[in-house]
Amino acid sequence: MDRRTFMTYSAISLTGLAAQWAAVEPERLSSALGGKRVDGELVDRLEETSGRLTALPTEQRQHAVRLLDAHLVTVTELIEGGRYDETIGRRLHLLAANLATTCGWYRFDQGRHWAAGKLWGAALQSAHAAGDRDHGAGVLSDFAYQSNWLGEPKVSVDRLGHALSGTRHPTARSLLFLRRARAHAALGERADCRRDLSAAESALAAGAADAAPGWCAWMSPADLAVDSGRCLLDLGRTAEARARIAEGIALLPRARDKTRGIFLTYQARGCLEADDIEQALAVTGESLDLATRIGAPRCVTLVRELAPAFEPYRRVDGVPEFLERLRAS
Repeated sequence: MDRRTFMTYSAISLTGLAAQWAAVEPERLSSALGGKRVDGELVDRLEETSGRLTALPTEQRQHAVRLLDAHLVTVTELIEGGRYDETIGRRLHLLAANLATTCGWYRFDQGRHWAAGKLWGAALQSAHAAGDRDHGAGVLSDFAYQSNWLGEPKVSVDRLGHALSGTRHPTARSLLFLRRARAHAALGERADCRRDLSAAESALAAGAADAAPGWCAWMSPADLAVDSGRCLLDLGRTAEARARIAEGIALLPRARDKTRGIFLTYQARGCLEADDIEQALAVTGESLDLATRIGAPRCVTLVRELAPAFEPYRRVDGVPEFLERLRAS
């Protein structure tokens, strides 16, 4: 039911939203009437607190989500009822966009797609009000990733096209091209997938004088390698896919445990397609252990989706016990 309600939200509330965002310039912010004046020192404190909360690793952030929600409520109330000048208004809107994006990702990881969509819709509006097209492109990219996750890769391709019109930073463009390549691969569009993978690689190698936007600062050669491998899996090129995924996992920093857990499920899928059952069992168990420890339900879902592929191998040592563990979890 949650998936259906999200797709309804997507169809109604987001129809034309990406195109409008790409074409319409933000209006000037005006000070809200009434309420107390919001000064720069207060916004400094709010930004500092937000930075600490959003930088928490997944294992800790799962315990702090109520703090993030409350922080977002505080910032939203200041926007709606405070008095501030143009500069402060833009800072508040950008802060709200960052917080809503992070809170939306928490809901997405929990499988609460309707709630994630509402938060990302608010983040897109706040980024637009702040005049931050880079962050707006990032939010559209998150919507696109979610659409692909929910089995709507064509929607993902369309949204990423609009997102690419909103950012020029090479790191951001690399991530957007990579996500669009994933959607093309899901659609079986080989030539388009290869084109976007090549563009993603070229953009990431280009470098830039300015730091990457915060929403994509984590993008790295590890992500490029693993997601390229996932594309190759979808296109039936298993041997090449396994090599790229292994390369990427070896490059991934240990601090990114949630990402590692997801990447390990890609690796397991490649092993299963190559009938390397023992290795598949090892990396799937590692992924499940990691996801359980850090509280990553989306990763657990990916592991469970692999269970049918293990069923024909019940005679292999360890497989029956692993399947029983999945049923009990």
